[in-house]
Amino acid sequence: MDPMDHRSEIREFLTSRRARITPDQAGLPSYGVRRVPGLRRAEAAQLAGVSVEYYARLERGNLAGVSDAVLDSLARALRLDDAERAHLHDLARTAGTSPRRRRGPAAPQGVRPNVQRLLDTMTDTPAAVINGRTDVLATNALGRALFAPLHDTTTRPPNHARLIYLDARSHDFWDNWDHAADDAVALLHAHAGRNPFDPELTALIGELSTRSTDFRSRWARHDVRRHTTGVKHLHHPAIGTLHLTFEAMALVADEDLTLLAYGADPGSTSEDGLRLLATWAATHDQQRRRTVRTADET
Repeated sequence: MDPMDHRSEIREFLTSRRARITPDQAGLPSYGVRRVPGLRRAEAAQLAGVSVEYYARLERGNLAGVSDAVLDSLARALRLDDAERAHLHDLARTAGTSPRRRRGPAAPQGVRPNVQRLLDTMTDTPAAVINGRTDVLATNALGRALFAPLHDTTTRPPNHARLIYLDARSHDFWDNWDHAADDAVALLHAHAGRNPFDPELTALIGELSTRSTDFRSRWARHDVRRHTTGVKHLHHPAIGTLHLTFEAMALVADEDLTLLAYGADPGSTSEDGLRLLATWAATHDQQRRRTVRTADET
């Protein structure tokens, strides 16, 4: 993403947020015929407490040097939620900087040994570590078994967004594919705000945009969200339907890495399913090792 792309991201994010608010919702009178949905620029400027000229500058993608106070006023005017507010601040923080200054060191392609050992001790809990591009950088045995279709690929590292949009099996795997697809795009948009010149993110977005019309339409919405807790509804190819809670915990010592852990309500059929998954994982792993050993011998 070059600086002009970053300005476009700012412009399209702000205009899309403005378009979803009606004058009635904002407590403003509505006069005349509106050619476009949502608030007019002058109305958004009034709500934010800035001049129309200044607001137009912001919406053209120029957030460089804008104070936190103005950003917060803009967030209130456009009724941004916490994830959108954080995204706006990220866009402002990275505005006006060159790709060379923003690129920094390459993102890690793995995790520290201590983190992997932590994952391995979670023997009854499916768990994995992902980055902002939805790459899976590490997992434990139950995590690999839970997301078997994700790890049954030659692409490394495995990537959730790529599975959802480019692998037909994902429509069977996710009970609500549309929700999973929306989540993946929202996470990528949030990462783009924090790291607009990440070359691997640029390549991933380019690939998904080229190969998936579903991705292109969702990317154009500019939605962002936080992925911290909730419930995942999925259909494992060997176990069946599972309804699992998840918790997402940032690894503070590792920039942009998140540990995801999954569980089931006590006494639920999904808890029974996780026990069955552990048995299936052990059997599946033994079969895989025998296959590898046989291949090596021949």
